[in-house]
Amino acid sequence: MKQSIIHIALVVKDYDEAIDFYVNKLKFELVEDTYQAEQDKRWVVVSPPGSNGVTLLLARASKAEQEDFIGNQTGGRVFLFLNTDDFWRDYHRMCAEGIRFIRPPKEEGYGTVAVFEDLYGNLWDLLQMNDSHPMVMRMS
Repeated sequence: MKQSIIHIALVVKDYDEAIDFYVNKLKFELVEDTYQAEQDKRWVVVSPPGSNGVTLLLARASKAEQEDFIGNQTGGRVFLFLNTDDFWRDYHRMCAEGIRFIRPPKEEGYGTVAVFEDLYGNLWDLLQMNDSHPMVMRMS
């Protein structure tokens, strides 16, 4: 059996502002932006550059209960982990784009990591894992 997680839904306030952040600031690729008339919503999918793994489905909140979770989908914990092949390149580029890092870069046993906020306040790890990390070995 082979299975995989292909999308993670990220609740957003507005499709276009979310696309602007992820595509223009984080430099993600816009994979799909399709209007679904029967539900009056858009199917918006973005992906980190060069990635062939999990994508983000930018899902606009459609109910008041959903709006309460924008920016806090995991109760203040780091929610998503953006792995890179060059931590310092991406860290400096993201700082230049005005992305707010709430924890500075740190060397850990598994690699280099810093925590940043997305446009709504969700917490992300920017990380470059060591070559010996099990996930790096699994991806190669």
